[in-house]
Parts: sequence; structure tokens; C-alpha cells
Amino acid sequence: MKLLPTLLAAATLCLGLNASAQEAAIRKTLAERIPQLQQIDEVRTTPMKGLYEVRIGTDLFYTDAQGNYLIQGELIDTKARRNLTEDRLNKLTAVDFKALPLQDAFTIVHGKGERKLAVFEDPNCGYCKRFERDMQNVDNVTIYLFLYPILSPDSAEKSRNIWCAKDRAAAWTDHMLRDKTPAAASCDTAALQRNLAFGRKHKITGTPTLIFADGSRVPGAIGAQDVEKRLAAAAAADK
Repeated sequence: MKLLPTLLAAATLCLGLNASAQEAAIRKTLAERIPQLQQIDEVRTTPMKGLYEVRIGTDLFYTDAQGNYLIQGELIDTKARRNLTEDRLNKLTAVDFKALPLQDAFTIVHGKGERKLAVFEDPNCGYCKRFERDMQNVDNVTIYLFLYPILSPDSAEKSRNIWCAKDRAAAWTDHMLRDKTPAAASCDTAALQRNLAFGRKHKITGTPTLIFADGSRVPGAIGAQDVEKRLAAAAAADK
């Protein structure tokens, strides 16, 4: 019986070495054949036998054990009815809410404001305007609004005028809900540049992008009911 732990340890070591050799082989083959894949961040197995995930930043690819074939697409678990690629991306793009630079946002408070939500929005974004209208039906939430001017030079101008307004929340609400162009204003707008840098770092490529207190992230406008569900899930996760 004393031999059993030794055999188990040897088997574990062997598996680890095989996995390491497999990863090295995949990296070598793909780097030689596809120059864009020379800087691979991670290679890992997937639930599908013989299929490996290749990650570069938050870009996901799939390959066989030899690196002879490369697939760009979504991996679906039909039995569990889950999009495994989407699940993986959600984990990769999750943002620690406590790490958000809240000093570079302004707040809009609905009711008691006990729940928290961060949103990156462009003042010229039509989907953002629809989202803002829907958010009028969500109570008891504090919204940290990050101006994220990525659509046009005019977006940058409007973002500056809103950020430099005496009442940022009022200027934002007037513009998004009432189509009132923010009055010209000037001040230090370094916060807007930091928002853009933060977005590039965390792959925020569209607006609105929502970040909930549990770190979950939603790209795109969702309705009030979906916001409520996610706020409730974030609150439950915090307990």
C-alpha cells in the first residue's frame, strides 16, 4: 500500500509533463504557420476531447492537439445548452468593481441608491439614449456614469461640455432624455482620457457597456427588467 502514493505522484507528474509538452507543440506549430499567433497568452484544454483553446488577450481560437487546424467561432455545450465561449469571455472581461476609477465618473442616484452600477456611454450613442430611458424605471440604484467618447469628434466635445458642467448629472440627463445640447464649457478633461485608456485596457469596444457590482459585464443596451435581474444577482453574490 505504501507504493500507491508514489505511483499516484508519478502519474500526476507524467500527466503534467504531457500537458506541458502538448502546449509547447501547439504554440510552436501555430507560431511557425501563422505569424499573428506568435504571442499566445494561454493554451488550455476544453471539455471537448482533443480540442484546445488558444487565447490571445481576450480573443479565443480553438485547435487540435497538433495545431494543424484552427477554428474561430463559438463552442456550444448542447447537452447543458451553454455557450462555453461566451462563458469564458465573460470571465476574461469581468472587471473588479472595486478597481473602477470612480473619481473619473459622476453619479446619478435613483431613490435610496443602495445598489450600484457602472456604465460607459457615449453622448451620441442612440442605444445609450434608449438605455437611459429604460433606466428611469429602475429604482434604488447609484449609477456611476463614465463618459466614453468613441463615436466621433463631436462625442468628445459633448463629453467635455457635460464633464465641465456645474451639474454633470443634470447636463447628461437633459441631453440624453430631452435632446438638449450641453452648453459649451471648459475644464480639466484628463478624466475623459483616462476613461478611454481604461476602456482600451479592458476591451470596452462599444456603448453602453454595463458593469455590475459582482464584476459581471454586459455589452449593449438591456431593458429595465434585465437590469433588475442582474442587480439582484450581484446583490446575492455579495452576501
